[in-house]
Amino acid sequence: MGLFDKLRAELIDIIEWVDDSRHTIAWRFPRYQNEIKNGAQLIVRPGQMAVFVHRGELADTFGPGHYELKTDNLPILSTLAGWKHGFNSAYKAEVYFVNTRQITDLKWGTPNPIMLRDADFGPIRLRAFGTYTMQAVDPKALLKELIGTDSSFEIDEINELMRSMIASTFADIIGESKISALDLAANYRELSEDLRQSVVEKVDDEYGLNLPQLFIVNVSLPEEVEKAMDTRTSMGVIGDMGRFQQFQMGKAMTAAAENPAGGGASEGMGLGMGFAMANQMVHGMGQAAGAGGAAPPPPPMAATWYVAVNGKSEGPFDLNQMSQGAQAGQVKKETLVWSQAIGDWQPAGQVGALGMIFGPPTPPPLPPSGS
Repeated sequence: MGLFDKLRAELIDIIEWVDDSRHTIAWRFPRYQNEIKNGAQLIVRPGQMAVFVHRGELADTFGPGHYELKTDNLPILSTLAGWKHGFNSAYKAEVYFVNTRQITDLKWGTPNPIMLRDADFGPIRLRAFGTYTMQAVDPKALLKELIGTDSSFEIDEINELMRSMIASTFADIIGESKISALDLAANYRELSEDLRQSVVEKVDDEYGLNLPQLFIVNVSLPEEVEKAMDTRTSMGVIGDMGRFQQFQMGKAMTAAAENPAGGGASEGMGLGMGFAMANQMVHGMGQAAGAGGAAPPPPPMAATWYVAVNGKSEGPFDLNQMSQGAQAGQVKKETLVWSQAIGDWQPAGQVGALGMIFGPPTPPPLPPSGS
């Protein structure tokens, strides 16, 4: 190789960046000790911009295209280098390629819960997370404020700053909005756009960055608060708790009646539930009657009864409840009952005051007619 061939090999003829990554924001062309040849080819691909730096000062900027580097298309560099009468020799300059495509799949979140005063729940803690995209729009501001002399600048080097900025701005917006925690999901779109614009105002001029998209994916409450909300929702779905309990007891009575293998225990359970249900129904009817106007004077005290169920005393029950139990087959003539009037436990069928609950008495057979 001759001397002139060696000198030509030290000069750079083509300047380009073939970006094979998705998270590199800026990359410095590796010039080393080589000089850029006058008339060298500069190739800037779509989604890139090239910035020339001469002795630490920002010079010319090139958008996508194919350029032949000469004095006429390097006006700032010509001024900085003092090329007053044209330029015909090699020169030294640093060339930075900046990625201007949107960088996607970036995530943000609140590292710690945000304390808020909610109209429905009082003081609560909220967490939030989402996604965003970032794009370089002003390469010179980016080089000046963030990149400096780095040979390569990755998204990870600024992602932590962006996440902190988004989380802090989100706390401000959610506190000022006064939106109830139960209504946040209906306002995700508006809150996302407000959050995006607020963050862009902080990074566009200072860092030369833009956030084309920012989304709030979820705002969550602490686990114990969510469980309490689920319980409250379940109660709202059920509605009248008294009616629900009656329905549940009715189902249990039906199941007990359909399971003859349960023996005395299931009969006792059904009897207890039946009497409890009767108590609730009578109590509910009393409340409904009282709601219509002034309460009537209390009726005279009626006889109350206790029933022996599986060796235990159940009651007290009034005559109406005893009648319902007899109709359901839960009080039989051989069932032991007690009241203050009879003084001792007796079979229900032998107590005159309870005879009517088993239906009208059956008359004895007629005596034979006389011959």
